[in-house]
Amino acid sequence: MSTLQLLTLLLALSMALHIGCAATFTAWRAGTHPGTALLIGASATGTACALYLAAVSAYR
Repeated sequence: MSTLQLLTLLLALSMALHIGCAATFTAWRAGTHPGTALLIGASATGTACALYLAAVSAYR
């Protein structure tokens, strides 16, 4: 794995984690239960990571 690929992976994970945390916090502040808010955040994290990595792989 090259340095560029490693940095791209870390960037994708970082972005996905930030999006997931924002989705979790937004759902929790909107009044959902904490468990449901975590599931919403986890699904947002997975979706963002998959979309970002798919875009990177399609670019290459």
